[in-house]
Amino acid sequence: MTTPSQGGALAGLKVLDLSRVLAGPLCAQMLADHGADVVKLEAPAGDETRMLGPPFDANGDAAYFGAVNRGKRDIAVDLSKPRGREVLERLIARSDVLIENFVPGTMERWGLSYEDVLAKRHPRLIYCQITGFGSDGPLGKLPGYDAVLQAMAGLMSINGTPESGPTRLGIPIVDHLTGYTAMQGILLALNARHATGRGQKVEATLFDTALSLLIPHAANFLASGREPRLLGSAHPNIAPYDKFAAADGEVFLGILTDAQFRRFCEFIGRPELPADARFLRNGARVENRDALREEIESALRRHPRDALCRELMAIGVPAGPVNTVSEALAQPHVRHREMVVERGSYKGVGPSVRLSETQASVRSGPPLFAQHTEDILREAGFDSREIESLRVDAVLAAHRGGTTT
Repeated sequence: MTTPSQGGALAGLKVLDLSRVLAGPLCAQMLADHGADVVKLEAPAGDETRMLGPPFDANGDAAYFGAVNRGKRDIAVDLSKPRGREVLERLIARSDVLIENFVPGTMERWGLSYEDVLAKRHPRLIYCQITGFGSDGPLGKLPGYDAVLQAMAGLMSINGTPESGPTRLGIPIVDHLTGYTAMQGILLALNARHATGRGQKVEATLFDTALSLLIPHAANFLASGREPRLLGSAHPNIAPYDKFAAADGEVFLGILTDAQFRRFCEFIGRPELPADARFLRNGARVENRDALREEIESALRRHPRDALCRELMAIGVPAGPVNTVSEALAQPHVRHREMVVERGSYKGVGPSVRLSETQASVRSGPPLFAQHTEDILREAGFDSREIESLRVDAVLAAHRGGTTT
């Protein structure tokens, strides 16, 4: 992994992050990991994720905040005040990318509509708007929340068991993927700007993103008209593709082909199973998944979990232990891939995209609240007198002290 001084693929890109909570901040953090100079602008009350703990760090900020805000610089401005919006406009003037996830209509209310104002004043600006449902349509302008979108988009209906009923995924998957979707849109717009010299608006919504996650369930329904059912950890189109009990824990088998199934059956001492008409082909195995489970688990009870997975993978049968979070992070391959990073007191999961020439790097931990206010304002052309005047008028929130990372 590169050192911070080596920059990254986005070195020189200036990003203004007005977003809060998860999707927008995650998008901006990924840009920062790849070298962009990201300025996070917070309201005087601060980003809510600073309070979403425990656990909290030594500065009183939740670990949650650090997960999506590392590598940024921070300023806190009251945008409800006219002078605060003047500060915002001067920061926009030096930015390549603006990311916001306000309730739709907020920027228009402030006289900063992209179409009518910002696109004309700053034609190279890439404006990324992240919303729950978009700005129009039957649900337009409504606020979006990950768990609510999981419910509305049908994701809960295909997650869980008949006993549990529809169940929320244990991670904010809609917010998370919306952050990646927004970053993809920004990179596409940057590439287009190389050809046209002009920026454009990028729109990412939790609603669209949530629906895009319904693979293969939406395709199955559109083709068959049959409502997908709750299968727990199983796959609707593949078997055995599920978790199974071993001697000392659970394993997940991801067997996709008939050849893998034959190798698996030979390994567990049941070479006759692939010749059984119920299990002859994947389609038959899907139809008879309950009977297949009984046969597999009766054989796996003799095998310790970790050794079983190791030996199956060695013969080309996809299998992995069902790990806890601590077990997952303790895997030697995590260390080999440098997927847990440390910067001072900060620890986090590292960047997941690798480039051979312009590698990502975690340059710093998350910023303290309003930590870089004066530096950011001076770069935007404010002098000492103006900065002091903004403080007197309570346009700028005060820096909350602490230990930087």
